[in-house]
Amino acid sequence: MPKKLSHYDKTGRAQMVDVSGKSATIRTAAASAFVAMQPTVLKALPQNPKGDPLEVARLAGIMAAKKTSELIPMCHAIPLSHVAVDITVCENGVLIASEATTRAETGVEMEALVAASVAALTVYDMCKALDKGIEIREVVLTCKTGGKSGDWVRHPQRSTIRSSR
Repeated sequence: MPKKLSHYDKTGRAQMVDVSGKSATIRTAAASAFVAMQPTVLKALPQNPKGDPLEVARLAGIMAAKKTSELIPMCHAIPLSHVAVDITVCENGVLIASEATTRAETGVEMEALVAASVAALTVYDMCKALDKGIEIREVVLTCKTGGKSGDWVRHPQRSTIRSSR
């Protein structure tokens, strides 16, 4: 049976998926984003007069995950039991990794993606005075567990991210 988009009814109208018949189970998801920036901007991160941009971005990502259903029209409001955002400085930018966990009838992929995206946007906001050309790249779901569709892991792909280690 071919897969179909679940957020549309038979007539093509957008709809919220009915999860009332599903059991609440533990579900996790992880996502990442990359913010590419010039070496001069990377060097200036610790001296940002607005505060530590990476810590502000980390907190913004956590807060955003908790607001996902208010931002994405068909997302369910779900109880988040854990959200984490980690930011690593690399040679050509910063790598943002987010994780979200719930015990619910639906998954947390969107919460993980929103966390990574808003953290990346916050890095841009905190650093744009130094360079308007900062780029947000590679916002992707990296893995998910639980639910009807089971576990999923992104296959390694060629990346533009270079570690500073």
